[in-house]
Amino acid sequence: MNGEPGPSVDEELDLYAILGVDKSASPNDIKKAYRKLALQYHPDKVSEDKREEAEAKFKQITQAYEILRDEQKRELYDTHGMAAFDPTRGGPGAGGVDLNDILSQMFGMGMGGPGGPRRPRRSPDEEQHYKVTLEELYKGKTVKFAAEKQVICSQCKGTGAKEKIKPNDCDRCGGMGRLEAYRQIGPGLVRKEIIPCDHCQGSGVYIKEKDRCKKCKGKRTVKETKALELYIPRGSMQGDRIVIDGEADQIPDTIPGDLIFHIVEEPHDVFTRIGHDLSADLHVSLVEALTGFSRVVLKHLDGRGIHINHPRGKILRPGDVLKVPHEGMPHKKGEGKGDLYLIVKVDFPEDGWLSNDNDYEALQKLLPPPPPLIEAEEVDEVQYEEKADIEQMGAHQGDPRYTGGEWEDDDDDHGGPQCATQ
Repeated sequence: MNGEPGPSVDEELDLYAILGVDKSASPNDIKKAYRKLALQYHPDKVSEDKREEAEAKFKQITQAYEILRDEQKRELYDTHGMAAFDPTRGGPGAGGVDLNDILSQMFGMGMGGPGGPRRPRRSPDEEQHYKVTLEELYKGKTVKFAAEKQVICSQCKGTGAKEKIKPNDCDRCGGMGRLEAYRQIGPGLVRKEIIPCDHCQGSGVYIKEKDRCKKCKGKRTVKETKALELYIPRGSMQGDRIVIDGEADQIPDTIPGDLIFHIVEEPHDVFTRIGHDLSADLHVSLVEALTGFSRVVLKHLDGRGIHINHPRGKILRPGDVLKVPHEGMPHKKGEGKGDLYLIVKVDFPEDGWLSNDNDYEALQKLLPPPPPLIEAEEVDEVQYEEKADIEQMGAHQGDPRYTGGEWEDDDDDHGGPQCATQ
């Protein structure tokens, strides 16, 4: 916490007008309106020049739907407007509407005391990793899925009891919902732990079986399968968090936590990504490296062919890098793109590709001459091994310059690192 105020919300927003429905609209009407507008303004469905405007409209439509489809949030909005969702006005003494007071009145969360009403607890967020391909991150992706979650029982409104039955505090835990317990962790060793009360299942209240709600059987929540939508903006990258507000399990007397997805970028066979830039190998033949070429060199993440026209007279060498501006990953915010780096790999011909001596002689006349002869008083003709491994140079010879050596940080009498030798 840095003490800075959080982002405020626009209190003038009319969520019903945004979705184009009346205040008396049923949940089904709200869902139909949202689906129609979401299809119209989805960023993947509009042209590039209208995408930024569509993203802003899509977020506004989604915000309106997330509030109005939820019975409790809709009641908050109908009573207090968008001020009920303004984090800058949620604390006691901040002026305006106090969200703690609202929730206390509606759900019985207020405790009173020297500091005013107790701030309602928030249920834990639910976090998980979500794997996405580089193609999907390049173009953006929308995922529709069914989530099974615990929701407040609609019949008893989360009390767990039948109508007009007031639950009593659990006698065993005194209404706390948890107990102290001791667990043996070794011979003669025990540890004190806090565990949910087994008498009230952690709820803090106990209801006789005959007085329990018939729908939730006194558990206060029921399982429900809900259709959700996960929107991954184009240009998203490894580690980004996609948050679906308030869609974690509901727990009585708490504000629901969020569903949080952490993006995991899957490796790609062709492209490597760093930030908004991409790199890929550019395979050219020996004749192309020497004489130039004009062709499609690779297929991009959106299916487009990338055409390169490399002129004659400019030799390409192994390891050269060509930079193609604005052909990298799209920026998550804005219209720009990163760059594409093409790393030259020259594909040399196979051994024996020339058929006869005349071909060799003709090629020697075309290519630049060899380096000047080296003169020496004595000359030895030696044998050699092909395709040796340079990483083995100096191996197991005790020289710390050997690249395969492992360094240790232990200090000796002379100070400094020591090379670990076998």
